[in-house]
Amino acid sequence: MALGQYDMTLAHLRGLSLHVIFMLIPLLYNRNRSHHGQVLGEAARLVDAGKLRPLLDPRRFGFGEDAKAHRLMESGEHVGKIVLEK
Repeated sequence: MALGQYDMTLAHLRGLSLHVIFMLIPLLYNRNRSHHGQVLGEAARLVDAGKLRPLLDPRRFGFGEDAKAHRLMESGEHVGKIVLEK
């Protein structure tokens, strides 16, 4: 169980929303596993069809630029995932 208190002030000030789905709990207790298989199968179908893809920040960083990429992440100025590439 993930219990805790979190300060969401920064997210609120930026007008962000937080969406959380606890999919692992039913799987751990062996409940409705086939439904989760169907969800993952549909996600795979959408990926294969090019209709579902990750949101990636357009900036790319080499492995030697990891500190720079980390600063960008901490700044919150990125859009999507930050990519480190070879």
